[in-house]
Amino acid sequence: MQLVLTLIAGGEGGLTEDTPGRVADIAENLTDSKASAPDWLAPGIACDIGLEGDDLYGLRQSLHAELREERFDSVLQPAEGRRKALLLADMDSTIVTSETLDELADYAGIKDRIAAITERAMRGEIDFQGALRERVSMLKGLSADALDRTLSGIELTPGAQTLVQTMRANGAYTALVSGGFRFFTSRIAERCGFHEDRANDLIVEDGVLTGAVAEPILDKDSKLASLKEISSARSIPLSLSMATGDGANDLPMIEAAGLGVAFRAKPAVEEAAPAAIRYGDLTALLYLQGYRRTEFVTG
Repeated sequence: MQLVLTLIAGGEGGLTEDTPGRVADIAENLTDSKASAPDWLAPGIACDIGLEGDDLYGLRQSLHAELREERFDSVLQPAEGRRKALLLADMDSTIVTSETLDELADYAGIKDRIAAITERAMRGEIDFQGALRERVSMLKGLSADALDRTLSGIELTPGAQTLVQTMRANGAYTALVSGGFRFFTSRIAERCGFHEDRANDLIVEDGVLTGAVAEPILDKDSKLASLKEISSARSIPLSLSMATGDGANDLPMIEAAGLGVAFRAKPAVEEAAPAAIRYGDLTALLYLQGYRRTEFVTG
């Protein structure tokens, strides 16, 4: 099987000239096959190394063990079909840098209490639906004006717009699928250029939050169902899909996609995902597909 190992730098340092050769030597020892010379997708930032091997899972585990202390990302995948035609992305702590519900709770003076529950839910320690209902109930009576104020402070993760717009320009379908709220996803989707967004709905009456969320709640099963539904409706094989997120409710879609990417994720999610980005920004997901920096679409 033809494989490609992609190295992606994070921060300002980039990859040194020696890094690809050193990694190629490690890969050759694991695969008993000659590694190709590095193909630089962006000088000093990202490169591909071609390999051959049959045990993809075993090679991934071995490379992860060998490279886990390095300050760059490394992802091994089949060379065939690496450019994807469908992207599903989580919003909170993935496409945006924060958890929008936690930020909303700041206007009720209970951000720390809400954030503690959010963290446990994202780690998979407590039921997501129950945790969402509990957190929303704590916001009962909060003015709906806080939604706009929260939105004004939300920042996109570096590379978010470039990821979506580059994939769209190359014919891919893009969907923002969140266990958060449509008030935010609809506006973030528009800023980034997603084709569609799916999320939960807060119930607002007389200008204040009622403390309830509309049923049924979009959760991990809904995210997986969305991946399958969109894939089928648009006649895109799951093998040509990419899903990314950071929390436990993202893991089913990450595991089912053609390439699932844990993005700066919780430890259990990173461990289970086929690919993980710890240091790069969201343009890393373009490098994983073989895009060169010169192909990126911005603005």
